[in-house]
Amino acid sequence: MSRWHVGTTPITLRARHVLPIGSDAVDNGWVRIERGRIAGIGRGRPSGKVRDLGEAIILPGLVNAHTHLEFSDLDRPLPAGGGLPAWIERLVAVRRSRAAAGAGDAARLRAAVASGLEQSAAAGVTAIGEIATAAHPLAGHAGPIVRVFREALGLSPVTGAAARSSLVRDLARMTAEGTRIGISPHAPYSVAESLGRQAVGEAVRRRLPVMMHLAESRDEAELLATGGGGLRTLLERLGAWQPDAPPRLLPLADWITLLARAPRGVVVHGTFLPEDQAALSRLARHRDRLCVVVCPRTTLALSGRLPPVAAFRSAGVRVAIGTDSRASSPDLSVLAECRTLVEGGGAGPAEALAMATLQAAWALGFERRCGILAPGRNADLVILRPGGRYDDPHEAAVDPATRIAATLRRGRVVAGTW
Repeated sequence: MSRWHVGTTPITLRARHVLPIGSDAVDNGWVRIERGRIAGIGRGRPSGKVRDLGEAIILPGLVNAHTHLEFSDLDRPLPAGGGLPAWIERLVAVRRSRAAAGAGDAARLRAAVASGLEQSAAAGVTAIGEIATAAHPLAGHAGPIVRVFREALGLSPVTGAAARSSLVRDLARMTAEGTRIGISPHAPYSVAESLGRQAVGEAVRRRLPVMMHLAESRDEAELLATGGGGLRTLLERLGAWQPDAPPRLLPLADWITLLARAPRGVVVHGTFLPEDQAALSRLARHRDRLCVVVCPRTTLALSGRLPPVAAFRSAGVRVAIGTDSRASSPDLSVLAECRTLVEGGGAGPAEALAMATLQAAWALGFERRCGILAPGRNADLVILRPGGRYDDPHEAAVDPATRIAATLRRGRVVAGTW
């Protein structure tokens, strides 16, 4: 694998197309890199040292706004039959099996996260929004930048107190290690009101972004409306729900209002959110600080439908793209997520690419670091090689015949070859 970088020598990359995302496509374009940053973007014949990439497309490094790297060592997704409750039960079984390994699981986790970072870089990703159940071993990695959203789960007063204690401890540890952090109350069916308020309160105090799975399935809606259904049965079977002391759960609309207290909030999935008009209305009301991250392949597998991007678009809400995890998707390809959305009619190619760059960067609070190509920004970019002739570079970028040639982070190749 090449590890070419510009060092102190300025260099210009020329390609058939440059897609800055934040502005119009540039035909016969070039990007000049100096000391790991973009010094200029133009059209035609540039001056100075030039590396001609030929029939290539240069676009900003992709941003995976939502994933779980701990499962990056899985060979294939867990079976999706039975919908969300059945899939969660299989996932919990995997986690409990691994936890039984004790210290061996810690080594496995480190290896899985490292593998996920490598897979992400190979997929053209230069920034990641990661959900973690504990402090993550990220120090020293040279790939994508990562914001780790430390997860909080708990339905009883006892588990809630323990969850808050470990959350605060891990946030302090990751901050000391220089990790970019956020907080993630897991989901309305796994976080009691008291823990949720404490977790968001911690985010408000520390000025951190928050991320939460919402409206993933109708089973969730049934649990919140009636206290019963498939998720209730599952939670009892897992020992997380005590029938004699049921937890107080918040409805979707109240969760959205709570998330909006943080400086930035991310709703993950939101598949059935448009069916709750009160929740959708509140999301639209707080669109200045809230957005939605969709994971098309996961949603399609677990719900049999694509994310309701049109409804979010009509409400004026930003939409970003993530891959979820190798437990629900076959790989960590953000472009494959874009392709699934485009092929299903959920978005056009240009819109999907913006969701995987500009909008995803905003979701993670990285909008001043990445997401577009512009002078002064870090030289985080991906070089694509289309598989044949094409007219529209946006369409070519999501074409399955197109391959990723190289991924650059601050002007340094972190995956691929020239």
